[in-house]
Amino acid sequence: MKYIVFILFTVMTNAAAQLMLKQGMMSLGPISFEGANPLLKLLQIVFSPWIFLGLSTFVISMASHLYVLSKVELSFAYPFLSLAYVAVAIFAYFIFREDLNAWRVAGIAFICVGTVLIAQSGRDLSGRGHEDQTAGLSPDKIRTSGIVR
Repeated sequence: MKYIVFILFTVMTNAAAQLMLKQGMMSLGPISFEGANPLLKLLQIVFSPWIFLGLSTFVISMASHLYVLSKVELSFAYPFLSLAYVAVAIFAYFIFREDLNAWRVAGIAFICVGTVLIAQSGRDLSGRGHEDQTAGLSPDKIRTSGIVR
């Protein structure tokens, strides 16, 4: 649980990157490769300010995620990334006036409940550190931590 701040930083930078990419594509308008060199068009898109900032933010998010993965189990950390959808949906509603209907709200609620359940599975209930939270195989037995998966 002590790495939750880094996990949430990863989630929020991922969500921020999505919002920046959307803003960038709105400012560029529809993409068309007709009559254009595809490579030049791609470079024009990538180096437009909002797109470049969004891609840079994704790099920061990925670096944070790699740090998290070096410290906690993938099956614990990865589901938290679904919270990026929650953040994007809420911010897109306020910033871009996108639809946030009852079905999306229900989906967001399910994502939040699932994330809380997963977060509870990562609590150190036995007083041991992360090193003891993974399954270990020895010649005479298979041991697992006291945490129920």
